[in-house]
Amino acid sequence: MDETATGDTGTGPAPRKGTVTQRAIERIKEMIREGRLQPGERLPTERDLAVRLGISRSSMREAVRALTVLGVLEARHGSGIYVTRLEAGDLLETFGVVADLSRGPRLVELLEVRRALESTATALAAARITPDQLAEVAGHLAAMNATDDPEEILAHDLAFHREIAAAAGNGTLAAILDGLSSRTFRARVWRGYQEEGAFARTRREHAAIHRALAARDPEAARAAAAAHVGEVEQWLRSQLDG
Repeated sequence: MDETATGDTGTGPAPRKGTVTQRAIERIKEMIREGRLQPGERLPTERDLAVRLGISRSSMREAVRALTVLGVLEARHGSGIYVTRLEAGDLLETFGVVADLSRGPRLVELLEVRRALESTATALAAARITPDQLAEVAGHLAAMNATDDPEEILAHDLAFHREIAAAAGNGTLAAILDGLSSRTFRARVWRGYQEEGAFARTRREHAAIHRALAARDPEAARAAAAAHVGEVEQWLRSQLDG
């Protein structure tokens, strides 16, 4: 093992390769955190960076690949590796995989988290939403009310909640909520609601959220959003118990 960054003197067992790669990841993150690498800046070549950090090129390659998956770095064909803009949406993109793959009780847990965060975001939106944003929310509500097609309702439901999250004015909160809003799970919910004849109820819930936003009433908005996600949570629990 020739990787000097591990501190291996040859007197003990060499660290596992994953440990070396993790150290490389932490060193690159440190360079970004300290401003030695800026958002949008091109990284040194793989060879130069490996020499600078004292590790093998294979471990450096693994570290870069891991940070690319996490949205910290991006590969540009024919140009090299760059630091991303480091925006919340980029860094939390893989968060959505959790919602897509979770099942059963774990999905209920995610809905509990979503209920807490979405009610907060909706309260913030009630205080901050612009007239144009409110008009967008109203447009998606009207579109949901105009159809019984679950796919069309799903599309406008997603847009309805994303517009509200954006209006909250907190990009990190919006990115987390987007990750929790699995399209696959929402489609299952809307199909279930169609079978149960529950469209009228959920339309009332969306309308209550819109009324609170239009009234610029944060507490009413918080309560309406919490009640809406709570209904989805209750529906899922009934599916699991059935």
